[in-house]
Amino acid sequence: MKKSIERAKVLIESLPYMQEFRHKTVVIKYGGHAMVDENLKRQFALDVILLKQIGINPVIVHGGGPQINQLLDRLQIKPSYVQGMRVTDGETMDVVEMVLVGKVNKEIVGNINHCGGRAVGLSGRDGDLVCAEKLKISAKAGDAMEAPPELIDLGRVGQVTHINASILRTLEREDFIPVIAPVGVGADGQAFNINADLVAGAIAGELKAAKLILLTDVAGVMDQEGALIHSLRLDELAGQIERGIIKGGMIPKVNCCATALKQGVTKTHIIDGRVEHAILLEMFTHEGVGTEIVQ
Repeated sequence: MKKSIERAKVLIESLPYMQEFRHKTVVIKYGGHAMVDENLKRQFALDVILLKQIGINPVIVHGGGPQINQLLDRLQIKPSYVQGMRVTDGETMDVVEMVLVGKVNKEIVGNINHCGGRAVGLSGRDGDLVCAEKLKISAKAGDAMEAPPELIDLGRVGQVTHINASILRTLEREDFIPVIAPVGVGADGQAFNINADLVAGAIAGELKAAKLILLTDVAGVMDQEGALIHSLRLDELAGQIERGIIKGGMIPKVNCCATALKQGVTKTHIIDGRVEHAILLEMFTHEGVGTEIVQ
């Protein structure tokens, strides 16, 4: 009886959050260990189905870097990176699209549907959902101060220019859960490989989502002593980066959150996808998990 009462208390604690987010959109970037571990994959599917069942509209954007590398390795194609981004020539782009759209996306959709949900898989090319252009990056050329920056060609690596969200709103009206592979379409109709965090942030901004949740393989943003920072304001981010508190691979994630907030997303979260039911803990408990970044 005692355990049953505790379970009832948990449900009561979650009630105001269920009421707050009912009919709201939550965009979830799904990646890292949560996409590999079989137990976590099933829990993720059940968590997303629960959100939908209580009237919240989850939209999933997934990654797939390790799976891409596995196929490249089997095809004896050596991956190349510049400033942490995959150089994507035509052959690599074929592999990226094959893995993300043809394999990873369908597996996620299958898991959700198998657990009782109604998911639909999409590429950013479907309905021109994710419009993109070539990403241009530069590196300093030589040591001379007057030397112009050297442009680096990453191939078909893109950045989002526009989100056509009508297809997502149609799926929402029909009670489907969209699962989106981060492949964009350029003006020439060709595919672009785009960072999944950036796609998730752009979609969240276009939909004016109540939350953007990035699942990672770390607890969240850590301070200089290695302790979790539970909450950050938008105006604190630049200073934290300058002081080296936010560094490495966390910088593009917090920048993604910052962009989403500026585009109208209410709250953003960086949470540990290795924690069981991390999404539910973030959304329906007083303490939450990970780091929230807010206006």
